[in-house]
Amino acid sequence: MSTTDLRGATKSSSISPRHGRVITPESRAVYLYEAGRLDFGQVNELEGGKFFPATQSGLRDPDAPDDVANGAPPRDGEIASGGRTADARAQLNEPDSVAHWQKHSVRSGQSLQISWSYSMPHKTRRWTYWITKPGWDASARLARAHFEPEPLKVYLNTYQPYWGPDADKELIPRGDTIHEFNLPTRTGYHVLLAVWDIADTANAFYQVIDLNFA
Repeated sequence: MSTTDLRGATKSSSISPRHGRVITPESRAVYLYEAGRLDFGQVNELEGGKFFPATQSGLRDPDAPDDVANGAPPRDGEIASGGRTADARAQLNEPDSVAHWQKHSVRSGQSLQISWSYSMPHKTRRWTYWITKPGWDASARLARAHFEPEPLKVYLNTYQPYWGPDADKELIPRGDTIHEFNLPTRTGYHVLLAVWDIADTANAFYQVIDLNFA
């Protein structure tokens, strides 16, 4: 499996026996799972329409036009749960002022390693990372306006089409995926949003990581 962007690293290890979650640094969902507030299916299935920050469905991927068009992405206020609000996953959308989320201590400019673990790997088009703007409203539920207009990092899988002869080898992660990139200059509490876009479905998987910049 190959991805573009030589500024980051992607490597694999053995697969664990629904979809995927960020285990390093532990995402908001993983913390709730470890506390017994989400089950294994819920922590791995924060699944909504792909192409965040788009708001409409039926869009084609500009990097891979033959991929499946997207479903409706999560609405503002439901981003952290991937739009899943009918069960315990809804609590992921609570702002820090209510939930007091556990935060990872980081520094501006430091290298941050992100590890995805998969319970059901999919044909992957990209992983995208977004970070909140300086001065964002941390007392509100996450909204598109809170994030920088451009992603902090994108890892694009260029193999096409998703039904090609080598698609399984090139598009499906064979183990945990590790990305590493530098954080921007920030102070205080910020949110990193990790989005895993799938080539052969309309959806993506959403994971939120809470950070405290010293």
